[in-house]
Amino acid sequence: MTRIYADPAEFAADAVAGFADLHADLVREVPGGVVRRRRARTPKVAVVVGGGSGHYPAFMGVVGPGFADGAVVGNIFTSPSTAQAYSVGRLASSGRGVVYTYGNYAGDVMNFGLAGERLEAEGIPARQLVVTDDVASAGADEKHRRRGIAGDFVVFKMLGAAAERGHDLDEVVRLGTRANDRTFTLGLAFSGCTFPGVETPHFTVPDGAVGLGLGIHGEPGLEDIASMPAPEMAKLLVERLLTERPADADGRVAVVLNGLGSTKYEELFVLWASVAPLLREAGLTIVAPEVGELVTSLDMGGVSLTLTWLDDELEELWLDPAVTPAWRRGAAAVEAGDDVDEELADLTAEAVPAEGDEGSRVLAAGVVAALEAAAAVVHDAEQELGRIDAVAGDGDHGRGMVRGIDHGLAAARRAAEAGWGAQGVLEAAGDAWAEFAGGTSGVLWGAGLRAAGGVLGNAGLPGADAAVTATRAYLDALMSLGKAHVGDKTLLDAVVPFVESLERELAAGAGDLAGAWRQAAKEATLAAERTAGLTPQVGRARPLAARSVGTPDPGAISFALCVTAVADVLATQAR
Repeated sequence: MTRIYADPAEFAADAVAGFADLHADLVREVPGGVVRRRRARTPKVAVVVGGGSGHYPAFMGVVGPGFADGAVVGNIFTSPSTAQAYSVGRLASSGRGVVYTYGNYAGDVMNFGLAGERLEAEGIPARQLVVTDDVASAGADEKHRRRGIAGDFVVFKMLGAAAERGHDLDEVVRLGTRANDRTFTLGLAFSGCTFPGVETPHFTVPDGAVGLGLGIHGEPGLEDIASMPAPEMAKLLVERLLTERPADADGRVAVVLNGLGSTKYEELFVLWASVAPLLREAGLTIVAPEVGELVTSLDMGGVSLTLTWLDDELEELWLDPAVTPAWRRGAAAVEAGDDVDEELADLTAEAVPAEGDEGSRVLAAGVVAALEAAAAVVHDAEQELGRIDAVAGDGDHGRGMVRGIDHGLAAARRAAEAGWGAQGVLEAAGDAWAEFAGGTSGVLWGAGLRAAGGVLGNAGLPGADAAVTATRAYLDALMSLGKAHVGDKTLLDAVVPFVESLERELAAGAGDLAGAWRQAAKEATLAAERTAGLTPQVGRARPLAARSVGTPDPGAISFALCVTAVADVLATQAR
């Protein structure tokens, strides 16, 4: 259990602050995470790693010469926001481009991708390298669908070494891609992890069993199998990974035996005593093995084994020196360049006001009231949303929704008090929601609210038709960004019925906006409940699809709760 915290909702931010203070000689805290204390004097490609927190030493622990230039730090097990990824990338950049690298999770792909687009628009070349090493999460013919787990560490190290050698952006990406293509991991879960402030773990492993195919976000294994002594455990891990050996591999491997958070080092040593002979008996040459905690999952009990098949290029990168707060090899040196004070000031500049006329300010007040009502129901449902998300995911949806809507509401109130119109208020709410919630739902809600605001504008008091167009814009933004479809067991399974019902009710002249919205909210609620019968096709729940059946999608449920709360506000205002 995670026992030390101040405010559980701010656990990640508090951890970053303490870490940056402790390691101030190597890193500096910036909006969204940490960067090296000083850039290299000679411009180089910046390698920016990241994802949710709860994985230390990944990700901020590997910032330093020979490794990463910056780490973007999201909330626990939650993707950082686009704004966070952008700010760290911009501040880590020293003039030769940025490589964002992270595990293969929908929220990370969306947010880091959007951050890269922002850098590109400013003239900073940006590339994406998604790690896909988890052999349990998809077959060899679908490696692009595999999760990124402890193999992150190896791929990040080789990217950092390639950048430190002075290679250009394309060459750094080429070498990193080769490292990822030759990296494979399999893990076993012994016990679940527990969020700060929560009394029970995300999942439990039956007595006498272990979970085969764990994730690093508190997900259980894909199947429970009988527990076994170390020699049999080593045989299971090694034999499965050897089936992924590339055809051109010459037998040299980088090996990482990784603890997930509460597995004792002595236990890892015992397991290594069985793993190493099996690898050597298979004719492999073990190059600079690592045994310890490198990519964790809070206090989760578990272990994973990673093999990276080396060639001459990759072996040199694996052996190159690095100096970071959490991991060192040899003696890495870097020329000390400038700090980032001026750019920090640019990033924290005040937003341009979006003043509205009298009618739009009336609508803006209604937006704030709607967000207040939605926030109340989200807070009430936080634990339940987390519970249903933990069945086949990481259990963070309730906390992420609370963080997102609380910050969105606070931003909306500030904007409304400053006289902003409906568009400005919705955009402020959406941007804050995306930044502080992170994850897939955060970026989707943020993009959706911003799109709806663009329809409503900052002038006039639009009628019911505009509300329909705004909800359609919300849906279009979600579909464009998330690439999901109805039936994939996502937020869309509630949003599409809601929008279609609202359009249908108003087109038929069945009543005013309040009545049509109420009916549409009912449709969304029923549709959200029906997602219990669906099998997830995308997102973190996909590898655990069988466990998900029988439980509704948490994103669909939270959307239905929010639009139902808004229906109550509209009904009150209509009286």
